[in-house]
Amino acid sequence: QAQLVQSGGGSAQSAGSLRLSCATAAFGHPNYYMAWFRQVPGKEREGVASINSDGNTFYDDSVKGRFTISVDNDKEFLFLQMNSLKPEDTAMYYCAAGRWFRVHGEPLSPSVYTHWGQGTQVTVSP
Repeated sequence: QAQLVQSGGGSAQSAGSLRLSCATAAFGHPNYYMAWFRQVPGKEREGVASINSDGNTFYDDSVKGRFTISVDNDKEFLFLQMNSLKPEDTAMYYCAAGRWFRVHGEPLSPSVYTHWGQGTQVTVSP
């Protein structure tokens, strides 16, 4: 059962942009890591980007310089701005949240996150 609520995503052409949103109010911990993961059929879920309550960000090498993770001022929404999209970015995307002490040191590891969104499909055509 999803605890976070995602919106956004959809289809784009190569080099285009999409934005994902995730409502995180159900998580409610002031010291946190929040992240975006993606998964394609037959492969493990992989970390895309993470941000902690200090504002530090972490990115997988495959998206550095193209994707930006952020939270709103009230810490109620998590965003992923995806620019310069490539067909290989096609996947189901999930948002996640976890308490600082569980995640610290492994910001892009899915196993340390406790709260998840329902997933949203992103499809990038050549």
